Amino acid sequence: MSNPGSYPLPDRFDAVLAEQDAEGYRCRFAPVALSDLPDRDVLVEVRYSSLNYKDALAVTGRGKIIRQSPMVLGIDLAGRVVSSGSSRFRPGDAVVVTGQGLSETEWGGYSPWQRVRAESLIPLPPAFSLAQAMGIGTAGVTAMLSVMALERYGLAPTPRPMVVTGAGGGVGSMAVALLARLGYPVAAVTGRAALHDYLTQLGARQVLDRSALAQASPALGNERWAGGIDSVGGKTLAYLLAHTAAHGAVAACGLAGGADLPVTVFPFILRSVGLLGISSSSTPAAAQTQVWRRLARDLPASVVDSISRVEPLSRIFELAEEILAGGVRGRIILDVRA
Repeated sequence: MSNPGSYPLPDRFDAVLAEQDAEGYRCRFAPVALSDLPDRDVLVEVRYSSLNYKDALAVTGRGKIIRQSPMVLGIDLAGRVVSSGSSRFRPGDAVVVTGQGLSETEWGGYSPWQRVRAESLIPLPPAFSLAQAMGIGTAGVTAMLSVMALERYGLAPTPRPMVVTGAGGGVGSMAVALLARLGYPVAAVTGRAALHDYLTQLGARQVLDRSALAQASPALGNERWAGGIDSVGGKTLAYLLAHTAAHGAVAACGLAGGADLPVTVFPFILRSVGLLGISSSSTPAAAQTQVWRRLARDLPASVVDSISRVEPLSRIFELAEEILAGGVRGRIILDVRA
């Protein structure tokens, strides 16, 4: 690797580190040496990361996210290349990583410096700043992957609305904004009445209370929606499928409401409804590059700013509790140097 002289590299720095003991994983701020970083192609000076539901599960030890110990957490990062063993990247390049094993098998973004595999890195489109890249993060990539999957299925704007569950969260907020800007009438579903104006400003034409969708569903209901994007799962996803119009589809990308799916085959065999699975973390970086190009085209930076807020990484533990309790609106950008 070549290292430009303009980058003074510290010997040690603090990172959010998870280590396993007899009682499970323990997470804390801990000193990490530059030499401790994994032997990967590209050294990145991380400027921002983000807080996703998955991050909160890892930070609190409530989810089986981490697959090896020790592990620096954070499934997203945005920063600039310091040194590179790959001809694809040069010092100073603005780059982003979402998923790609970060915080699971690869050290993640809750660190001011990180070494990353070159094949995981994506050049940041000039439409977005480093902070805005993390305002998008895994949530925005997931929302756009969902939109693109629905498009491939053949869906296009019609008078019948598209439904978005968990609309107040990161994925949901991004999905509402993207679908609305692409011309779809959007029905946003949330359990927080206080978010009505927020979701309307993002482009939702209807705001529905989530309790109406969390009930036991008939095997086949009336055709309320052309399709949708669901980050909740469980009874809510079953309800969506039962009420999706013929030849519609639902992109499923989360399980905040449960992993079970109490649904019959009727929506699939009587209406040709599609259930489209979305996994942003397993989407190769090459495919994610196309996603970021679509985001740069279809998601104005001003919308990202309206959805996001910047918080210091030092608040990660209390913020993780907040997001798991459903108290976070939109996206949290983490300043890893604060």
